[in-house]
Order: sequence, then C-alpha cells, then structure tokens
Amino acid sequence: MTFTSSSGPAGDTPEARRYNRIHRRLSIAELVLSFAALVALLATGWTGMLRDWALGGARSHYSLALFLYVAMLAALTKAITLGLDYYGFRLEHRFHLSNQNFAAWAWDEAKGWFLGLILGVFAAEIIYAAIRAWPDFWWLAAWCAFLVLMIFFAQIAPVVLLPIFYKFKPLEDENLKARLVALGARAGAQVRGVYEWKLSEKSRKANAALTGLGNTRRIILADTLLQNYSADEIESILAHELGHHVHKHILKGIAVQAAVTFAGFWAANQVLRYAIYQRHTFGMLSDFADLPLLVLVSSLLSLLLAPALNAWSRHNEREADLYSWQSTVSVEPFITSMSKLAEQNLAEREPSRIVEFLFHSHPPISRRIRAATEFARSRSGAGGG
Repeated sequence: MTFTSSSGPAGDTPEARRYNRIHRRLSIAELVLSFAALVALLATGWTGMLRDWALGGARSHYSLALFLYVAMLAALTKAITLGLDYYGFRLEHRFHLSNQNFAAWAWDEAKGWFLGLILGVFAAEIIYAAIRAWPDFWWLAAWCAFLVLMIFFAQIAPVVLLPIFYKFKPLEDENLKARLVALGARAGAQVRGVYEWKLSEKSRKANAALTGLGNTRRIILADTLLQNYSADEIESILAHELGHHVHKHILKGIAVQAAVTFAGFWAANQVLRYAIYQRHTFGMLSDFADLPLLVLVSSLLSLLLAPALNAWSRHNEREADLYSWQSTVSVEPFITSMSKLAEQNLAEREPSRIVEFLFHSHPPISRRIRAATEFARSRSGAGGG
C-alpha cells in the first residue's frame, strides 16, 4: 500500500485548502461526466448504434466487434473527460506540485488510455465469453476469472505496469538499503529489492511503498523522499508500510475487493436480466450493447460502498501507524516525516468530518501525529516507571 498523507500538525494553509477543494470538485465532475455518458448511451439508444458499427466493421465477427465497441466506448469517454484531465494537469502546475511538461503529460495520458483499452477489452472478452458459455452463471464464472486476475496484476504491477509510467533503479545508498532490508526481515517480509523511484520527473510530491507479491515484493522510495528526508524518517515511513504486511492488509484488501466484485457481478446480472426480460431493452445477454449498463451498475455499487471501504482503510492505516511506532526506536521521526509530507504534498491537515468520511482513505495527519505523540508519552512514562 502506498503511504499517502492527508493532513498535518497545524491548521490547513489557505493554499492547501484551496488545492484540495478544487481537486475534489474536479474528481466529482469527472465522475458525474462519466456516469452521464453511460446514461446517455443507454437512454438514447446510441449504444446500439455503436454495436451496429462495430459488427459492421468486424463483418459480424463477435470478438473483433466487441473489441471495436470497447475501443469506441473508451475513445468517447476519453473525449468527454479530456478537458477535465487537462485542467488537472494545469492544477498541479498552478500549485507548484508538478515538474511535468505538456508533452510528457500527453504521452502519459496516451499510454494510460492504451493500457486501459487493453485491460478493458480483456475484461469485456472474459465477461461476454462467460455469458455465451454459461448464460445462467456467467457472473460467477467472470468473478472467478477476475479474482485470479486481481492477484496476477498485484504481482506484476511493480515489474510490468509501474515501469510503463515511471523509471526505477536499485537504491545506491547501501547503508540505507541494508537498514530497510533488516527492518523488512524483522517484520517477516521477504523483500526482493529496494528501488529508487524517479518521481521527481513528474511530481514534487513524496511517496514510498512496499509493493508486489511473492518474488516481485519490493520497496520503492521516491527520489523526492530520499532528497528531503533523513534515514530515520524514511525508516519510520517504511515501518508504516511494513505494518500493512504484518497485519496482512494486502491479502485482506484482495479479499474485500473480491467480495465487492462478487456483489458487483451479481447486481449486474440482476439488472441486465430485468432490462432484457422485463423492459426488453436488449435482445439477449450476449448483446454487448448492454456493456454500459453493466459498467454503470458495478460503478454505482462501488460508489455506494466507498465510504465504508474508506473507513476500513483508515482502520488499517491506524494499525500500520501503531506498528511503525512500536518497531522503531523513536516516534519523533514519524512525527517529523508526517509534517513534511503534509507540507510537501499540500495535503489537508484537518479535513472536515464529512470530507474525511466521503473521500479520505487515511486518517487526518493531525490526528495521526497526536496519536503518535500520546504513544511516545506513554512509552516514556512506562520507561520512567
């Protein structure tokens, strides 16, 4: 899991409040536009028109037609949200958080779109192959396939997916590397390497992660972190990441995501059958013009579950914080690193309760620092007694 900050020890600066407020509005606008596009495709019947174009272009070859349909759907969605994406690029520059020029940003956008297209086509082919093979239990078969894929992508992410967008190299600081590997060994994590993450080519923010599964498990440290944080502070941040390993948060997260995906496929099956057999919106389940409805149902379910999932994530972060404090000599580096992250990443230091409930997967940093301070006092008191 990635160590991300959401607040600091003092009150929010006006700049941080403004940045986060605009960022939230931008995310909401993109979500609304995406949902509106799906609803419009269904309400106007344009999804059927796209299907007919795809079938004509593929000369009625089903799998090829499905590929063309997903490509058109992805292109349409990107065209609708591209303006907001560009505004997000400008926003990062406006608040001096980005080092990326327009050409590099556009190239990343193109790579992200093509990667999304490949994954989207792959997912759609699996779903509709399951529908054609097992129309009564397609959703269960598709869920099983997606569960395998979730684990697979979690394993290959650091060696295949992340390098598409970022550069990595083995950490050159041998002393820090040995220190972090030893910290991982004490946590029972078999780390396969420690890598410097060239984040500064794109962003001025700092970050770190323990990523991958099995033989791809590795520590990645942003160069922006290495340049501005002491070894003790970096150790405290990594100790937090290792807390996720100790408490098996990654495996639990996969299990929770599997449950959410199961519910999403089940709900999509119910709605699709209602649309076909009660409303007669589509002729059959295998009519891939119903794909926007499937995406809409699963996305709405994820949106409804987001506050509960965020609350669970905040609980996990508190457990990881506690492990960090317990596994390091001093809590002070954790406190100073949190303050630095809040300032460097322009994070909200004290979000409102409703903002935290709806948007934050991490507890406010101000609260985390207070908890760390109280832990340090209790440790000091126990030692003095």
